[in-house]
Amino acid sequence: MTTVKEPTALDIPMMDPLPAETQRYFEICQDKLGLVPNVLKAYAIDAAKLNAFTALYNDLMLAESGLSKLEREMIAVAVSSINKCFYCLVAHGAAVRELSGDPALGEKMVMNWRVADLDERQYAMLAFSEKMTVASSTIEEQDRQALRDVGFSDRDIWDIANVAGFYNMSNRVASATKMAPNEEYHALHR
Repeated sequence: MTTVKEPTALDIPMMDPLPAETQRYFEICQDKLGLVPNVLKAYAIDAAKLNAFTALYNDLMLAESGLSKLEREMIAVAVSSINKCFYCLVAHGAAVRELSGDPALGEKMVMNWRVADLDERQYAMLAFSEKMTVASSTIEEQDRQALRDVGFSDRDIWDIANVAGFYNMSNRVASATKMAPNEEYHALHR
């Protein structure tokens, strides 16, 4: 068994030197997070791919939405748990712990979101995200209506679907490349 070279098992170096814009972005990450997430280092093999990934991530996870930042992170963890994506479970589990202020919630979400103490809105959102992950072609109007019934707007449903879809894609890339989570994530917000 081989050990993983950070950030992935693939021997593809980051751009060297990093473009000035990328270097500034990494410095912002270092200042705000105390680290540069390995997913960004992995995508830093190509400026266009990194920019596309970060633009979509920033739009889905940080832009204005009817979903809270915590709810979006909960979707990331629920989807990643189903997909068994180690990188995203570690990174986004830490985010759930931080945003909720509840280390137990982060652990429950990683293991099985259904054991977490969730309100009906969160439960419906995660059930939809789970169905989208496991069998998206079976989603019907009644599934969308279940979200409306607990207060989600059609725009919110769009956001739920896009966040779940993004993590289904990124889970597969992370797993296929054996992306390693930053060690710092393991101890954060416990």
